[in-house]
Amino acid sequence: METKQQQFNISGMHCASCALIIEKKLKNQAGVKSAVVNFATGQAGVEYDCAKCDEQKIIEAVKQSGYGATMKDENMTHAGHDHAAMVREQEIKKERNFFIFSLCLSVPIVILSMVLKNMTFTSLVAQSIMAGILQFFIGYRFYRGTYYGLKNFSANMDTLVAVGTSAAYFYSLYSTYFKPGEVFYETSALLITFIILGKYLEARTKGKASEAIKKLMKLQPKTAKIEKDGQEIEISIDDVAVGDLVIVRPGEKIPVDGEIVDGFSSLDESMITGESLPVDKQVGDQVIGGTINKSGWLKFKAKKIGRDTVLAQIVKIVEEAQSRKAPIQKFADTVSGYFVPTVMIIALVTFLVWYFIIHATFALALLSAVAVLVIACPCALGLATPTAILVGTGRGAENGILFKGGDALEMTGKITAMAFDKTGTLTKGQPTLTDLESFSDKFTKNILLTYTASLESKSEHPLAQAIVEFAKNKKNSLLKTENFETFPGGGISGIIENKKIIMGTEKLMAKNNLVIDKKIIEQKNKLEAEGKTVILIAINNSIVGLVAIADTIKETSIEAIKKLHELKIKTFMITGDNTKTAKFIADQLNIDRVLSEVLPQDKAKAIKDIKAETGGSVAMVGDGINDAPALAEADLGIAMGQGTDVAIETGGIVLVKGDLLDGVKAIKLGRQTMNKIKQNLFWALFYNSLGIPIAALGLLKAEYAGLAMAMSSVSVVLNSLLLKRKKL
Repeated sequence: METKQQQFNISGMHCASCALIIEKKLKNQAGVKSAVVNFATGQAGVEYDCAKCDEQKIIEAVKQSGYGATMKDENMTHAGHDHAAMVREQEIKKERNFFIFSLCLSVPIVILSMVLKNMTFTSLVAQSIMAGILQFFIGYRFYRGTYYGLKNFSANMDTLVAVGTSAAYFYSLYSTYFKPGEVFYETSALLITFIILGKYLEARTKGKASEAIKKLMKLQPKTAKIEKDGQEIEISIDDVAVGDLVIVRPGEKIPVDGEIVDGFSSLDESMITGESLPVDKQVGDQVIGGTINKSGWLKFKAKKIGRDTVLAQIVKIVEEAQSRKAPIQKFADTVSGYFVPTVMIIALVTFLVWYFIIHATFALALLSAVAVLVIACPCALGLATPTAILVGTGRGAENGILFKGGDALEMTGKITAMAFDKTGTLTKGQPTLTDLESFSDKFTKNILLTYTASLESKSEHPLAQAIVEFAKNKKNSLLKTENFETFPGGGISGIIENKKIIMGTEKLMAKNNLVIDKKIIEQKNKLEAEGKTVILIAINNSIVGLVAIADTIKETSIEAIKKLHELKIKTFMITGDNTKTAKFIADQLNIDRVLSEVLPQDKAKAIKDIKAETGGSVAMVGDGINDAPALAEADLGIAMGQGTDVAIETGGIVLVKGDLLDGVKAIKLGRQTMNKIKQNLFWALFYNSLGIPIAALGLLKAEYAGLAMAMSSVSVVLNSLLLKRKKL
């Protein structure tokens, strides 16, 4: 069974209930495994069985719900093109024009009815025509939404507005043409005008909330200069091919990802990695598309283009994160699902109480019911979570922190313990050979270096690379190795010049029945006490030497651990190193607890043990490759992206720069975002809880209820935008 995940742009949504209607329709579609519709981003993420469903069927299902859908193109086929941003701009212009048109019609109505108080038949006819245009032209969307909502056995904001404004308008129409009485054309006109104003302001503020994607898309230049047949030519970014030689001068942007073949310069990578200082680049170094060449001339070979570039991957991750719901959103969705029918019942009860029990006029009872209908629209509730996630994930991307979804953001607020892989996470991951000892007259240090480097050249372990690199610098030639064998977490063995060589831990030596001399143990203990990893060397069943390798701690690791402690987060280090080496590193970092000599396959179990010990939620920070099982086992996986590798599947957060301080920022940003979501949900619910009884008691005019409802949605988005000012 082949499944596919596809993103769709959705048009025509007015509130969170619209998103729920579409979501429900999609989930009932044959072959659809899951569907998430995000009102704030105007997008839907659908996973479906290719044998039973396709993109056209999904688009048709959305249309049957009364909305529009187009397939989102993941290819960055046009430099700087952002379809979602273009749609948002169109929405803003449309709502602005509708508001201006509504204002032009509602102002004369207000002047005639409330200022001049001209209630002659001619005046009322004029008001009915202008209010009718507003009701059925501008307000057509509400009738359309109501129709499709009822068709799908649901009710939404459109239902409330359509019922409320229709009641005021048609009663006024009846009073004008059939039985003289009170008229409320200004009520229906101002209601629609204020709601459209709210939609316009909401569209503008939502656009600001999602500016991060727009900024990222603008980073990619539209053209690139390549060298072809000895000539420098300028071509479209879409025409650059893998292997092309690209030329970049000072002040220009790097068009695609690649490897420098000539030149030296400093690059500003802040917009991609969050690194504030320029990074020096020379021949052999990787460059990232969208970064800025600050000083020198560069020629590089294109390695990744289009959707494969780091920039494209970041845009994709951020877009997907903004489209996925946080678990807390389920609460808002559940409330919204029951809210509209409940409000309609309350409005009906309000009318009945006013008219039959209090014996108020029909007009007063009707207007009180209309006020209840309008003020209770659940727009603010629907915007509470997605707008905060929009801003939070966008801010994270600007700082080189990629949240893969609202679930990762939400989990940051629950983390009580954080575990770290050592190599490449707490340390630089570039170990160097510091000591080489020989304990046999038969084998000099130089011979041991040749043997060990030859054997280790078959391994891909970072420690092995350190030995090989050291030998190359000493100009030692590597010898042919046969019968190479790896013992995970233990060491390696092989045959060189008919000699069986074993390199590894004390446990591996004991497993091979090799006795370690007291003098060797003393030297080994001394080096390990200095925080070095010691590898024993055995040739033909006799231990003849050792090498010691050290990996330096990253400059920011100590500060990161300190800040985590300030956030009341307990720290753990999980490493395959021996206890002494691990403890030496941990003591320097002030890490709370060390789990040493842990084999790669046992790291996931170590996470389980930490969960059991702390009784809370645990985050794991690793490189995303060797630590994949542990990252998956943790409540929150944080992967080190290392600048050019952001497409890491395992983990909910990717730190593009590979800096632990960004991990601290991720926790802070996640917590700040969750606080905003809770604030938004509280005020949205508090607003409705307060507004409904006020409207039901007749203390709020229907048109002002409409204005208040519109402003509540805007206030939620503005509160989310305050996240941009929070210090990380």
